[in-house]
Amino acid sequence: MSEIELVPRRTIGGIIAVWVLAAMAGVSIGVLVPVEWRAAWLTVTLGGCLILAFAVQLWYGRSQGFTERVAASVLGALLVLGVLSMGFALAAVVTG
Repeated sequence: MSEIELVPRRTIGGIIAVWVLAAMAGVSIGVLVPVEWRAAWLTVTLGGCLILAFAVQLWYGRSQGFTERVAASVLGALLVLGVLSMGFALAAVVTG
């Protein structure tokens, strides 16, 4: 039997945590990975962010809005990694 939550936990923190992890992983990929392998590693990172988003939202234990929260987490991670990859591409054009 489930109990009614009088004051539910905020879920925006879990969404933003996935975005921050995506940014940190993307920057570390840009610094540590050779240019020809960056796209592949950014794709792997996005897959990891998807798994992390599921784990974080399951940890909250709230079924209401689960799909929307996971989608927001993954879409934000996609945008973060996309902006970072554009920055890497521009840096490669300017220096190369």
